Amino acid sequence: MECTISTMGCNASADYSKHKYNETAIKATVLIQRWYRCKRAQLEVRRRYSLTIFESIEYADEQEQTQLSNFFTFMLEHRVHRGEVAHTSSGSHVSPDADSYVIEYEKIDVPDSYRGPRLSFPLNIAHAKALLNALKNRQLLHPRYVLQLLHETRRLLKEKPNITHVSVSYFKEITICGDLHGNLDDLLLVFHKNGLPSEINPYVFNGDFVDRGKNSMEILIILFVFLLIYPNDFHLNRGNHEDYILNMKYGFTKEVLKKYKVHGMTILYHLRDIFSWLPLATLVNNKVLIVHGGISDTTDLDSLNLLERNKLKTLMKLPKLETDRKNQVKIQGIPLGYPELSQWSSHPELTEEERKQVLDILWSDPKKQHGCNLNRRRGAGCCFGPDTTEQLLKKYNLKMLIRSHEFKLNGYDLTHDGKVITIFSASNYYEEGSNRGAYIRMNPDLVPRFVQYQVCTSTGKRKNWERVKTIEQSALQTLQERIFVHKQKLMDTFAKYDCNNTGRISVSDWAAVMESVLQLKLPWRTLKSRLVKTDPDGNVDYMSCFYYMDTARPMHQVQPTLVETLCKYRKDLQVIFNIIDEDESGLISPDEFRKTWKIFSSYLGIHSHDEAIDKLAQSIDYNKDGYIDFSEFLEAFHVVRKLENKAA
Repeated sequence: MECTISTMGCNASADYSKHKYNETAIKATVLIQRWYRCKRAQLEVRRRYSLTIFESIEYADEQEQTQLSNFFTFMLEHRVHRGEVAHTSSGSHVSPDADSYVIEYEKIDVPDSYRGPRLSFPLNIAHAKALLNALKNRQLLHPRYVLQLLHETRRLLKEKPNITHVSVSYFKEITICGDLHGNLDDLLLVFHKNGLPSEINPYVFNGDFVDRGKNSMEILIILFVFLLIYPNDFHLNRGNHEDYILNMKYGFTKEVLKKYKVHGMTILYHLRDIFSWLPLATLVNNKVLIVHGGISDTTDLDSLNLLERNKLKTLMKLPKLETDRKNQVKIQGIPLGYPELSQWSSHPELTEEERKQVLDILWSDPKKQHGCNLNRRRGAGCCFGPDTTEQLLKKYNLKMLIRSHEFKLNGYDLTHDGKVITIFSASNYYEEGSNRGAYIRMNPDLVPRFVQYQVCTSTGKRKNWERVKTIEQSALQTLQERIFVHKQKLMDTFAKYDCNNTGRISVSDWAAVMESVLQLKLPWRTLKSRLVKTDPDGNVDYMSCFYYMDTARPMHQVQPTLVETLCKYRKDLQVIFNIIDEDESGLISPDEFRKTWKIFSSYLGIHSHDEAIDKLAQSIDYNKDGYIDFSEFLEAFHVVRKLENKAA
C-alpha cells in the first residue's frame, strides 16, 4: 500500500512539475511573440514614416520646379543656338526642316573600333535580343544608331492616335507596367519573368520611363526598338516626366549629355519632339482605361482624342504675370531678353482647356474623399474622389481605371472600391529595399493579376532591421537638408513663439512651425525624437534642429544665407552649368562661377552682394589651371551629418 501511495505521490509531483514547466514555457513564448510583434511594429512605423518623408519632399520639389521652368527653357534655347552654330561650323549637317536640330544620321561614321551593338533597319527580334544583352552589360549604343532609331520612332508615333485601342484574348493576355524611372534592372527583370514582347505577349508601358535612375536612355532605346518591331502589340503612354523641362531637373538631360557628349543636345531635341508624340492613353477591350496620372471632373475622352498632342512639348507653364516679371530681369544692367519664351513655354496653338485635359491625365492622383480639387501636393493636376471615378466610368461604359504616377510600397494599390488601380514598376525607388515593383497581367475577363518583384543586389543579404535603418537614415538625411536650406526662415518663425527668448517652445508650436515653413505634411510629433532635443519639461530646444547638420565645406567668411541658398538650389545650378558648359568639360573658372550665380540669383530675385559672391568664389579650391569640377564643388555644399557624437 505504501508502495502504491508512494508511486501515486511521485506521479502527482511529476505531473505538477510538468504543468508548471508548460505554463512557464507558454508564458515565455507569449512574451517572445509580444516582443517580436512590438519590434516588427516599430520597424514598420520607422519604414513608413521614412517613405512618407521621401514622398513629401519629392512632391515639394515638383511644386518648386514650376517657378524655374521658363528660366531653364531660356537657358537651354540659348545653348542650342550656340550649339547649332558650333555644329555647322565643324562641318556637321543640319537639316533645314522642322527637325532643324537633328543631324542627318547617315553622315555619322561608325568606326571599326566600335564594339557595341549594331542595328540595321527594319529591326527584328534578333536585333532586340543582341541589344538587350549589350545594354545589360552596360555597353553604349553608338549615336548614329540612336539618331536613326529616334527618327524611325518619331515616324511611327506620328501615325498613332491619342488614345490607343487594344484587345486581349485568352491566348493573348496583356501586361501593364508602371513607372520605371531609369531603372534598367527592373525592365530586364520584368522581361525575364514575363517574357519578351511579341505578337502573343503584348505590353503597355504607362509613362515615366526616364529621370531619377541612371539608365533612362537605355530604357528608351529598348522600348523604342520593341515598338518598331511590334507596332500593334507594344504600346507606350506619355508620363509627366516625358517632358524636357522636368528632364533638366531630375537627371535625364544630364545623363544624355554625359553619355553622348558630341551629339547629346541633338538627341535631347529629337527626344523632346518624340515625347510630344507619345499617345496619351490606352483602352483595353473598350473597358479598361490606362492613363499615367488620373482624371478630373472635366476629363473628356472625346476631346483628348481630337487635340493635337504634339503641340504640347511641355506642360510646365508660369502665370503670365510671373512670366512678364521674369522677362524684365537684368544682369549687370543689361536685359537678358527672352524672345524665345513665348514659343517654348506658352501654347498658342492649344486652348487652355485642351492643355488642362492633358495636364489632368498626366499629373492627377486619387483621393479617398468625394470631390475633385487642385492637386496642391504636386502643384499640377487634380485630386479626384470615388464619385469622379464613378462618373467617368459610367459616362464611357468602363470597368476600371489603371494609372501609375505614385510610389507604392508593394508595387500596386487599389482605391475607389477597386475601380482605380495604381501600378508602380520601379523597385528600390527611394533606397535599396524601400519597395517592390509590380506589373499587371490581364485576360479578357479583365480581372487584374498582380506580379511583384524586387531587384536584389545586397538586399537579400541584409537583415530587415538593417534595411529599415538604411532607408530611415537616408530619409532623415534628406529631410535635414531641407531643414537646413530653410534655416533662416525657421529661426525667425521659432522666435515668434519664443517671446522670452528661452530657446524653448512647446512640442505643438514646434510642429506647427515645421509644417508652416516646410509645407511637407509630415508626422512631426513622431519625428520629434529623431530631429530635436527636449528638456525635462517636454519643451523643444528648437535650435537643436540644426545640431546634426552642417555643410561639408567650411565657409566662415561667406554670407550664411548665401551658403543656404547655394545648398537649396545646387541641383538647379548644376542644370545651368550643364547648359553653359560649351566644351562639356565639367570644369568652371572663377569668372564662369560668378556669371552662373549672378544670372541665377538675378532671375530668382535673390539679393547677394558682389563681395559675398567674390568670397564664395575665392573659397573654391581651383586646380593649377584655375578651374574646378563644378559637380564636386556643389556636392561639397551637400548637407551632411556631423561625424562627431553629439550625445558625447
